[in-house]
Amino acid sequence: MRKNMNIKDIAKISGVGVTTVSRVINNHSDVKKETRERILKIIDEYNYIPNNSARNLKRTETKTIGVLVKGVYNPFFSRIVRVIEMEIAKHNYAMILHYNPKDCTSSDTNVAAELIKEKKLSGLVCLGGNYDLCENHQIEALETPIVLCSAVVSGCTGSALISSVGIDDNEAAYRGVKKLIELGHREIGMIRIKDDDISGCQVRYDGYISALKDSNIGVNEDYVAVGDYSFESGHQAMNQLLNRSSKISVVFVATDIMAIGATRAILEKGLRVPEDISILGFDGIDFAEYYMPSISTIKQPVGLLGEKSVELLFELMKGGEKNHYKLDTEFIARESLKTM
Repeated sequence: MRKNMNIKDIAKISGVGVTTVSRVINNHSDVKKETRERILKIIDEYNYIPNNSARNLKRTETKTIGVLVKGVYNPFFSRIVRVIEMEIAKHNYAMILHYNPKDCTSSDTNVAAELIKEKKLSGLVCLGGNYDLCENHQIEALETPIVLCSAVVSGCTGSALISSVGIDDNEAAYRGVKKLIELGHREIGMIRIKDDDISGCQVRYDGYISALKDSNIGVNEDYVAVGDYSFESGHQAMNQLLNRSSKISVVFVATDIMAIGATRAILEKGLRVPEDISILGFDGIDFAEYYMPSISTIKQPVGLLGEKSVELLFELMKGGEKNHYKLDTEFIARESLKTM
């Protein structure tokens, strides 16, 4: 005798996610014909009867996509949000923007879950955040597709409801520092992000260390200072480096925002950029390009990150397979960088 089937059993037998089965049950049009027919055949074969209260709840779902941004002020994410909004509109969906403060006591996964339930979202794009420790059952219980963009995602890659897109921060930082070494720099400092900040920015420090070691350059702790994403913290960290050593020829800064603050600190000391000290940032924000001097940077593909996030989300919403993409970065030399 067959056990009473539930929606998860039907999804497993069908080889799709719970969300896809739910969309077929509720007669959504955004499921491929062959997938729909396969699921309906299995439902009929197993005499599965959907729970009416669950169906009624799903019918209240709106044609709305949520965008959850980690942190309140981040020019890099602001540009991605603009791209995402335009791409979502092409699918005739609305967008809800929600900011998740860095000092929030709830986990990023819990914040995402509450936002989905409160707004009855059809899908969610998460910009930044730490999903490294999330458990798959938390995501599966939401029955809502999620795309993680520029976020820590290693603990969630097993979920059929999650896709991700980002860059390899470690590799990008490594190549950037190796480029500085090719330009003749040996005394290379860094303004990094603190250890307890679990993010791609923190991983950039690992790339810096690896590049130095692979080039037989010793790691000098006096050449490293810590910031927290802001102009002010970059300014303060650079002052610390200047007070510790006069030998540094270039400083690799984990974000462009901090790089601008660092450049300001150098100029205030009566030093010149790049004649006395060069600066290399990371992200490729507009502020960096139009600062004086313009800031050299490791540029992320902002437009493609936004476009790919929406593309992946709608693929999941239509019952497609999950995907995890790493995009390339570009080293851009500007006025803040000189060859030794």
